[in-house]
Amino acid sequence: MSYINKSLLDGETLVYQTRRHKIIFVYPVIWFVLSVALFVTKTFRVFKPEVDLVFVIFSGMFLAAAIIHALIIWVQYRCSEFGVTTQRVIVKEGFIKRSTIEVFLKRVESVNVDQTILGRLFNFGTITVSGTGGISDPLRMIRAPLEFKKQVQQQLAGH
Repeated sequence: MSYINKSLLDGETLVYQTRRHKIIFVYPVIWFVLSVALFVTKTFRVFKPEVDLVFVIFSGMFLAAAIIHALIIWVQYRCSEFGVTTQRVIVKEGFIKRSTIEVFLKRVESVNVDQTILGRLFNFGTITVSGTGGISDPLRMIRAPLEFKKQVQQQLAGH
């Protein structure tokens, strides 16, 4: 059961839930492609055997970096939840060090969405929920940020 479902109040229902966008896995994929490219280059035998060994070593290093980075990103992906309920906006991030933000809808002043060109193409962006008493931290690489904003606004309008 997710953190958001566990923390629902009496009479509160979950309206919308999302995660980080899978675009966060792009760097581990790049590390993996570099690893394969170096290994394939070595198999063409265009270099001396000593140079081939260097290609194999760097290929292995890039593969190790890809795996380690992918595991770290996967934990971030699985341990981040962003939700809108009938009463609150709830954000939970982290595995060992957990960080949560819970803002009652009555306190929400605005929901800002920032998207780059790539963000618009692949439907991800940064959300900032502003409430009375200050601005919350930006939530980066969120999947479907405009839908998140729409759900918050619909709850504020009472729909």
